[in-house]
Amino acid sequence: MANEAKRPHEEQEVESKRIKVGATRPNVDVHMVPQAPKVPKTLAQKENARRLIVILEGATLETLKIGKNKEGHYQLLNVDDHLHILKKTNRETYEARPDITHQCLLTLLDSPLNKAGLLQVYIHTQKNVLIEVNPHIRIPRTFKRFAGLMVQLLHKLSIRAINGNEKLLRVIENPVTKYLPTNSYKIALSWDAPTVKLSEYMPTIPQDKNIVVAIGAMAHGTDDFADAYVDDKISVSDYSLSASVACGKIACAVEELWGIV
Repeated sequence: MANEAKRPHEEQEVESKRIKVGATRPNVDVHMVPQAPKVPKTLAQKENARRLIVILEGATLETLKIGKNKEGHYQLLNVDDHLHILKKTNRETYEARPDITHQCLLTLLDSPLNKAGLLQVYIHTQKNVLIEVNPHIRIPRTFKRFAGLMVQLLHKLSIRAINGNEKLLRVIENPVTKYLPTNSYKIALSWDAPTVKLSEYMPTIPQDKNIVVAIGAMAHGTDDFADAYVDDKISVSDYSLSASVACGKIACAVEELWGIV
């Protein structure tokens, strides 16, 4: 009958589903938390590890000496601090946008995909400097600290962890194709290419392939930066997107494809 009283076990089941306001979350067994696999280092490991590889192409990372002789010091060229220098040297503001690279790195390295150990990032600058980003690095949240880190990297060619010998950032030899697995499907994002829905496009890539995505990390320029090595060029929106948003869309699509929550 509809008005029949609930049985004791049914009342307990209903009670267990209720959420108590102010109740503490039960302790989580640390052994149940997914642990990121080790970063592949050798060529064989990189060849066999399934990953999304993002190449930030055309990044504007350039140092500038301020002052003369021994009193001078280096800064990362950027439009906010060095607009007068850009105008004096007849350079465009889009040539000094390292903030784009900073935003992209924050988006990518904060992603669940990276925390699951399934992401590798390379930076290819407009000055043809190639940088390998260790997935374990924690990029500074503020641009000022990020700029200081990049100046140190470009001068010393590597950044090591404070408590160990692991290199968190390092300048490596060109071209980037030397470090891409042979069993990879390579894509470039382009505003001139056909627009696709990533939820429909990603599943068409063979499951045994690593996914390589080249994204322009610049404010202005042509989209032929990866024509020499990509298999396909796509657009991921009908609207103009920042490089950081494009990185986020790619990471989320691969997380959905590979079941990363």
